[in-house]
Amino acid sequence: MSTVTDESAEGAPIRACTISRDVQLFDLLIEDMESLLGEAWGDLSFDEALTFLGQPDAEGLEFVAIALDQSDEDQIDRIVSIITTAKARRIKVVLIAEDVSPAVLHRMLKNGGDEFVPYPLPEGELAAAVERMRRPAPAPASAAQPDAEGVKLASEGDGVLIAVQGMAGGVGATTFAVNLAWELATVEKDKTKSPRVCLIDLGLQFGSVATYLDLPRKETVVELLADMSSFDEETFAQALQSYEDRLDVFTAPSDLLPLDMIGPDDVTLLLDVARNHYDYVIVDMPSPVLVWSETVLQAAQVYFALTELDMRSAQNTLRLKRALQSEDLPFEKLRFVLNHAPKFTDLQGKSRARRMAESLEIALDLQLPDGGKQVSQCCDHGIPMGLQAAKNPLRREIAKVAQSLHQIGQSAAEAA
Repeated sequence: MSTVTDESAEGAPIRACTISRDVQLFDLLIEDMESLLGEAWGDLSFDEALTFLGQPDAEGLEFVAIALDQSDEDQIDRIVSIITTAKARRIKVVLIAEDVSPAVLHRMLKNGGDEFVPYPLPEGELAAAVERMRRPAPAPASAAQPDAEGVKLASEGDGVLIAVQGMAGGVGATTFAVNLAWELATVEKDKTKSPRVCLIDLGLQFGSVATYLDLPRKETVVELLADMSSFDEETFAQALQSYEDRLDVFTAPSDLLPLDMIGPDDVTLLLDVARNHYDYVIVDMPSPVLVWSETVLQAAQVYFALTELDMRSAQNTLRLKRALQSEDLPFEKLRFVLNHAPKFTDLQGKSRARRMAESLEIALDLQLPDGGKQVSQCCDHGIPMGLQAAKNPLRREIAKVAQSLHQIGQSAAEAA
C-alpha cells in the first residue's frame, strides 16, 4: 500500500484507492486490495478524498473502495459528496460497509454506489465486485431484446398470495416453492387458460430460486430494493424474468444485502403490486424471522411451513409457535408440510411423525415423499421436476397440491 501523495515520487500509477476514516480498521480490505492490485493502490482519508478527486491525478483511477462502519454514519453527507464527485469523474464506487443502517446504505447506493460488499469481506467478493464493474454496460434495449424491458404486466384483480418457509435450513422449502409455482403455472393444458403466476424470492442474501431455474440475477433487483421509494409497476416489470414463457420470477439480488434493507411497508408495496397483476404469487421466504415476516404472514392466504422428521425442525417449530402466539399473531394460518415423509410401510417412521405433531400440537397437513436423487439433479440443472422428472413421486404430490389450490381458487372466484 502507498499513500496517494507518494505516487509521483515513486512513479507507480495508482489504479484504485481506499477511502475510510482509518484503513487499518479494515485489515481484510487491505489484504484483498493487495491481492487484487499489488502496490498499484493508495489510501485516502475522508478529508483527503474530495481534494484528491478534484485533481488531474484522479483521472487514472479505475475505482474507489469506500469503507465505513456504524461510527461513520454521522459523516454520510461527506461520503455522499465523495461518491457523487467520483461518479462525475467516471470513477466506479464500491461500498464496504460494516453494521451500517439500511437507510445509510440506501442513500449511498442511490447516489451512485456501483457495488456493495459487506464487511468482514467474504472471500473473493471484492474481486467479484470489481469484475462486475469492469464489464461493459449492456446494449440499449431493442425489438430483438424483449427481456431488456422486463415482463409485460396485465392488471386484473387480486391474486392469491402463497408463502413458503422452511423451519430449518435444507428442508426443501425453495424446492417446494419453485415446483409449486411451476405446477400452478402449467395446471391448465391450454396455455391460454393457465393462471398467471409470479415467484418472488425474498431470500435477500442466499436465495436460490435463480439457481433452481437457471436464471441470471439481474442488477435491476438490487437497484429496486435499494430505492423502494421509486418502486412502481414499471420498475417491478423490469426486475422480473420469464421462465419458459409460463412463469415470471423475481430473483434474489446479485449481491449480499442486509436482511433489514427493506421494511414492512416496502414488502407490502411489492406484494400489492404483484398480486394486482397475477393470479398466484408464490413467496419463497428466508429462514430467519424478520421485521417484515409478519407482513407476509398477515397478507398470505396460504402459508406453508416445511419441516423434516428431526429434532432441529421440531425445536424451531416450537420457537416459532411461542413467538407468534406471544404477539397474538395467527400461528394457526401455518400449514405444516412434512418433507421426506416416511413411506407407507414405515410404521415406525409414521409413529414418530404422529408423536412429533402431537407434542407440538400441530397438524401435518401435507406429507411429501422422498424424491431421491432426481430432486437434487433437477435443482442443479435449473429445471423444474415437471419438465425433467414428471413421474417422480415428489413431483406428483406437488402437482396434486397445485391442482387442489387452483380448484379452490376457481371456486372462490366463481362464488365472488
